[in-house]
Formats: sequence, structure tokens, C-alpha cells
Amino acid sequence: MKPAPFRYADPGSLDEALAVLVAEGDGAKVLAGGQSLLPLLSMRLAAPSTLVDINRVPGLSAVDVSADGVRVGALVRHNTLLHDEAAAGVQPLLGRATANVAHPAIRNRGTTVGSIAHADPSGEMTSVLALTGGSVTVATPSGVDTVDWQDFFVGPLETSVHGPAVVTSAFFPALPARSGTAFEEVARRKGDYAVCGAGVVVTLDADRKVERALASYVSVGLTPEVHDLTDAVVGAPVEKADWAAAGELARTLVDPDTDIHASADYRRLLVGVLTERTLAAAAAEAAGRVS
Repeated sequence: MKPAPFRYADPGSLDEALAVLVAEGDGAKVLAGGQSLLPLLSMRLAAPSTLVDINRVPGLSAVDVSADGVRVGALVRHNTLLHDEAAAGVQPLLGRATANVAHPAIRNRGTTVGSIAHADPSGEMTSVLALTGGSVTVATPSGVDTVDWQDFFVGPLETSVHGPAVVTSAFFPALPARSGTAFEEVARRKGDYAVCGAGVVVTLDADRKVERALASYVSVGLTPEVHDLTDAVVGAPVEKADWAAAGELARTLVDPDTDIHASADYRRLLVGVLTERTLAAAAAEAAGRVS
């Protein structure tokens, strides 16, 4: 199929982009990488009156790394973030999750912030934003706001941002001290949407005992969720922690749907398996960080 007719605007500044969005009203849609939007246009699942291409807007292509975390601009491509060693050093989940995003051709063009703004529960980066306790920056005609991840995701393909607005960046806080991460997913074919994916963070205390274990999943809920699995393993020496028990706990906390790709029961099974596996890997990494 071909997209429905639409007008095209390519503003040269953020103010100009917002002005176009104001003038065009609810029918306007922001275009960055377009790897999520263009298939929807082609299938006519979306039919905006105007596409506002922000690729000429300056200042949106930077990955800013500090001790506090990583800020990713709206035009940063997945592939750029995947190979950013400084960003991975501060928040390893960025590279690990981005490596699972679709195929190289899509990673070369698709944007991390665009994926988050798309709010697809099958997207890896929505899960990572939640797991790291991140936020997004949203520019509107009245100013710039910071929206925490809990307040940003409303439903599948739906965010709390309404009216003329541009999501200009996403911020991922730094990995806590004595912590490790892991990310793994199961897909029918490599590069396809995940049937189930799991990202985890494990934090140890100074005596190498489990202090905290958090997990977030891909293709499991309608919106990103973070599940605290600490009760299953808290206080256990890292070498003796019962990660299987944490996996069983995780299975009781999720509420997956059945669709054409997998049943709810199969997704729940995968949650348990992936949780046990990723927690063990993250804990081993965390143990190496305990001085």
C-alpha cells in the first residue's frame, strides 16, 4: 500500500518546528528516523496531514555523557549509541539493548528517542528508559518540560504528550555503584520484534551480597514496567543467590497478552527463564565491580 497524501515540512530550527506544529494542529506528526512511522503510513494505520521533519534542527544529534548519566538527543541514531563507548561506560544497558534493535539497516536510520516517543511496548529502549529510571525532555511553545518515564507512557503507542510538542532528548541515569546489567531477548528470527525480552540491574553491597535486583521486560505489558525482585534474593552472597526463585517471582508479577506471535503462558515462561539467566549474568558483572 501507499501512504495517504500528506504535506511535508522541514524546519531549520526548533522554534520553526513548533510553529509548524501549532499551525497544522492535531494532524501533524514529527518525523526523525521514521523507521517506526513509515510502516504505519504505508499500511495507512496512521494518516497525518503533515509530516514535520526535524532532521535539519540543530542541537539534537549529541550524546552527552556525564557522571550522572547519558543524555541522548532526538536525532541520535541507534547505531551511533550502540558504538558509543563513553555512553556504555556510564550506562551499559544502552549498548546492550540497542544491539537488539531490529536490523543494522534500521539501526543506521532509526533514532533512540524516536523509538521511545513511539511508545511501542515491543521496543527495547522504552524498557531501558524505565529500568534506568530515566526521563524525556519535551519542548512546547510554552517552554521545555522534563517528564519522568512513569508519567510519559500512557498505553501502547500512546504517551502523555499532547498538542504541539517535540521530544528533544532522553536521559538515562548512570549505573549505580557495585552494579551489573544484562539484556537478552527471544525472537522468532534475529532482528524481529521480541517475543519476550528482559533487562536487569543487580546491585551488591560491599560484602558482595545482593542488595537490589530490578527487571523490566519487552513485549510483555502494555506499557513499560519495572519489577523489584529483591525479596527473592536480598542478602544472599552473590555466588549463592537463588536466581531461579527471582525468575519465579517475576512470573507472578507480569501480565502478558496472547497474540499471533505467542501465548500469554509462553511469554510468562520466557520471563522466568530470561530473568534467571540475565540476573546471574548481571550479578557476575556486579561482583567484578566490588572493590
